[in-house]
Amino acid sequence: MEELPVVNVPRTQPLSASAPPTRGPRPDWLRAPIPGGPGFRQLKGLVRDLELHSICEAALCPNIGDCWQRRTATFLLLGEVCTRNCGFCAVATGRPGAVDPAEPHRLAQAIKQLGLRHIVLTSVTRDDLPDGGASVYAETIRQLRRASPGSTIEVLVPDFQGNWAALEAVMAAGPDILAHNMETVPRLYRRVRPKAIYARSLELLQRARALAPQARTKSGLMVGLGERVPELQHTFSDLRAQGVDILTVGQYLRPTLHHLPVERYYTPDEFGALKRVALALGFRHVEAGPLVRSSYHADEQVR
Repeated sequence: MEELPVVNVPRTQPLSASAPPTRGPRPDWLRAPIPGGPGFRQLKGLVRDLELHSICEAALCPNIGDCWQRRTATFLLLGEVCTRNCGFCAVATGRPGAVDPAEPHRLAQAIKQLGLRHIVLTSVTRDDLPDGGASVYAETIRQLRRASPGSTIEVLVPDFQGNWAALEAVMAAGPDILAHNMETVPRLYRRVRPKAIYARSLELLQRARALAPQARTKSGLMVGLGERVPELQHTFSDLRAQGVDILTVGQYLRPTLHHLPVERYYTPDEFGALKRVALALGFRHVEAGPLVRSSYHADEQVR
């Protein structure tokens, strides 16, 4: 694979390839405000009343207060139990229950009631299902188009274990954005994403682009797991080679002591430098910051 040249950045925005690990208490720039406000409370009540699941809660997202106050949320399909046990993720792992055939219709009617202009769907990984849950994604998109025709739809999908017919079913339903997160650099996959394959995730994004050229493709990475800056740049380049439009880069935060430790906290200046590196490679939109997550400001990205 061709080596990616290092992109120069100003000294005022340092990006060190050899900075030492920074462990210990979280720095001030990682302190999110306590969730609250009328918008947050209203959306929280509606999510409860309508029996919806959100990845915002399941994954302990630090932006839940900000996003829910702005009336944006990422809804979780296919239950709350994942068949994989990634070293970074707070979602419960184990043996999932049966698929609820009424979930797509119920979710579509609930989102119509919520009045959201941009809808983000994701799911736990369901390796126990022949299509990985792709049919549920597709049916939910179709139901949403009928219930909320003016809304844009983003789906954050698993890798479907390389079942490309499953991916084709999702793309045929017509999402506006297809997202699949690389999460980390290839060297760390065995430790961070033990059941995932770097090349397979890249191929999924390339195939999504080919199946629906009018849709945007998107991916996200965490930093602070022991990656090196040249490795991040290399992964950015790999994503652009697959035609990925939108990139998110955020700080990994350890959910519990049972999860992987944080090897280093990146500064806001370093995130700014990473953003400029990514934009120089040709991404249409880049969100990079300590508290950025895959769906952070997703309603703005679609524009």
